[in-house]
Amino acid sequence: MEKKHFEVIIVGGSYSGLSAAMSLGRSLRKVLVIDSGLPCNRQTPHSHNFITQDGEKPAVISAKAKLQVDIYKTVQFYNGLAVKALQIDKGFEIETESGDVFTARKVLFATGVKDLFPKIDGFADCWGISVLHCPYCHGYEVKNEKTAIIANGEMGFEYAKLISNWTKDLRLCTNGKSELTLEQTQILKNHGVLILENEIDSLEHNEGYVSNIIFKNEEKISVKAIYAKVPFEQHCSLPEELGCEINEQGYLKVDFMQKTTVPGIFGSGDATTQMRSVALAVSSGSFAGAVINKELIDEDFV
Repeated sequence: MEKKHFEVIIVGGSYSGLSAAMSLGRSLRKVLVIDSGLPCNRQTPHSHNFITQDGEKPAVISAKAKLQVDIYKTVQFYNGLAVKALQIDKGFEIETESGDVFTARKVLFATGVKDLFPKIDGFADCWGISVLHCPYCHGYEVKNEKTAIIANGEMGFEYAKLISNWTKDLRLCTNGKSELTLEQTQILKNHGVLILENEIDSLEHNEGYVSNIIFKNEEKISVKAIYAKVPFEQHCSLPEELGCEINEQGYLKVDFMQKTTVPGIFGSGDATTQMRSVALAVSSGSFAGAVINKELIDEDFV
């Protein structure tokens, strides 16, 4: 296996990784971007709340970004999956699924998270299309529509409060016995939120656009949109294998400079924050690239 050395390896070539690559390319750094081509929003029809790109298809944004990054000739791309990582003298070693090995002084993980869907038939098919995670990203497009929230307890209460800004035609599906307090229940009822405790069986939809929620007791309700927060795991286990800490929420722990708990390893994008949006992923990647470049300068300027 031939080893090739770079100053920086970026694992993850979606919005955050590409943004970091541009920042580093413009800093004349020799960079390798390793990407397996599976962004978490790959079935989302349109991206929103990103100035100059509002309403654009996610794949169009990333393709344009890659073309622009490719202008910087010190940046190279590798299509594949990073499967092994080692800390070596003066840097890190990354091995891909194909057996290629690369080394670098610094590594940035912009690898995102993997959503874990509930056992509700049709849920995964609708995810990112009509089953939504973020009203700031998609709420405007379904404003004032008949909307459901799948959540319970404190999360369900706070989520219902939030979504009520975009629609008053709202029902909270607790998918089982409600865990709301009596006070929370009364507040939601006072604001016209219908609370449904039946367990959900499936979602009726047409190519990802939901029409009905079907309950296990065979009752159903019609809806145009559903909001849900689902559990997740890190899309890539390599940061943990290298010793990087994961915080209590399950995100890669980084400081305000996008540095992980392991010197020389950085994190950006959805892997590091619950604020999942293209705009914020781009911002954190750009900043991480600048910080990495400054760290390399400081190390060399002795």
